[in-house]
Amino acid sequence: MQNDKVKCGLIEKTNSQYIDMIEKEAYVWYEKNWKHDDYEHSHNRSQLTFVEEGYQYFHIDQKIYLVPQNHVIWIPSGKSHRITSEAQTVNLMVFLFKTVFDEDFYQQVHVFAVPSVLKEMLLYASKWTQSLIEDEEQDLFFKAILKSLPNFCKESNNLEIPVPKDERLIPVCNEINTHFKYNLDVDSLAEKAQMSVRSLQRIFKNETGITLQKYHQLVRILKSIELIDTKQFTLSQIAYSVGYQSLSAFTSSYYGIMKSKPKINKKQKA
Repeated sequence: MQNDKVKCGLIEKTNSQYIDMIEKEAYVWYEKNWKHDDYEHSHNRSQLTFVEEGYQYFHIDQKIYLVPQNHVIWIPSGKSHRITSEAQTVNLMVFLFKTVFDEDFYQQVHVFAVPSVLKEMLLYASKWTQSLIEDEEQDLFFKAILKSLPNFCKESNNLEIPVPKDERLIPVCNEINTHFKYNLDVDSLAEKAQMSVRSLQRIFKNETGITLQKYHQLVRILKSIELIDTKQFTLSQIAYSVGYQSLSAFTSSYYGIMKSKPKINKKQKA
């Protein structure tokens, strides 16, 4: 047992398996400057992660989910996931539930912005961080959070980056991810995939659920979120860095994905 590591209250036996020795129905783990291992893992508790500061990428089932600041991700029990982030600081709250309500919502992965009411509830719950002592108020409060999630959830499906299974499309995705600031050259992408333009567009849409153009837009906006997190650039600088010719075009595209306008740090000017 001396070599076992404890993460979020769970005992890590291997790089992918955890043993749950906790009797509590639900508990919360809050940490600043969160550090994650980069390998895939799973556990037998459903997980609600609130990103208070920074951002996280969750790799789940051939998709990469972006969870920006003031967003949450719901991960069903037993679902394998891997977490990455280049954010300078990541402050997270992780809620782990042994049992959940019998609704379809709790069996799917969800990412959504946290409304003010839910945010206040989550922050209030932080007073129980790392507490494994039975507490009636906490149990009732956590059940209230759990029960309210489907009502608070307004799906942000555009925060998913699909990963195609067709290996011919991997070079296409790599090209877009590397040269996202430039306009799409569909002819060149088709050559990389060794197929016609029409076939590429059709197969890419079938594999990912979105068009090449939408994938390109999504990558640009996700890159902009990373730059905003650094607090080193103005929004205008970020807009040009990710390939937009004007701040207004960037703001419009950002709003289309995030359903909110990009925020300027108090020390920044557009």
